[in-house]
Amino acid sequence: VLTVASAGGGAAAKGAKLAEAGASAATRAGIDAIATAAKNNWFMVVTVVDTGGHIVLTERMDNTQFGSVEPARQKAYTAAAFRRSTKVFEDMIAQGGSALRLLKLPDALPIEGGLPLVKDGKIIGAVGTSGGSAQQDGVAAQGCVDALGK
Repeated sequence: VLTVASAGGGAAAKGAKLAEAGASAATRAGIDAIATAAKNNWFMVVTVVDTGGHIVLTERMDNTQFGSVEPARQKAYTAAAFRRSTKVFEDMIAQGGSALRLLKLPDALPIEGGLPLVKDGKIIGAVGTSGGSAQQDGVAAQGCVDALGK
């Protein structure tokens, strides 16, 4: 199942949106994250969002549970909104104490698998992956990031 949203006009595109070249690069990179998952025999959902957290691409591989669609979106949103890896939040929460307040961030998911997408030194969006273990999700998301460097 492949869904590609237009980053063109409309309410979803107001504010921050991917530049046309950035959108196509992010879409290609998202497809590379799917290739990373497939190569490892993992069933994943990959979501790419623009800098405003709006969906640019969602791909759910065959046989992937539909319950991974929303976590992938939330991981991508979190990485875009806070401009850092969701693993950073996961590690902070693991320390406990005052870091537990991160669990109250609206619509944020502090589990590995969300990464900002950077091209030419600028954040152009973020990727979120879900379906495997947190570590597998992180590897698939990194495949998307690595694709932008090609």
